[in-house]
Amino acid sequence: MKAVEQTEAKAPLADYAAGVAQQEPVLVTVNRKPVAALAAIENADLETVSLGTHAAFLALIERSRARHRAEGGLSGDEMRRRLGIGKP
Repeated sequence: MKAVEQTEAKAPLADYAAGVAQQEPVLVTVNRKPVAALAAIENADLETVSLGTHAAFLALIERSRARHRAEGGLSGDEMRRRLGIGKP
């Protein structure tokens, strides 16, 4: 992994991204503490990446999971039965 201090990062973003595409993640630091990372993303679309880092969306998912743990929910089999869908 390549680390670069933010104040010393002089290359264009495209140069850093080219290294990432070759499987060399780049860690950006401030006073030697990590603040950001550039890493290759595989098997994900823009929506997946955007929602996976969106604080409000992640909070919504966590509330939903907590409610499901507390109150229960439908199994996958029951949901398929109700929708008239066969097992995959």
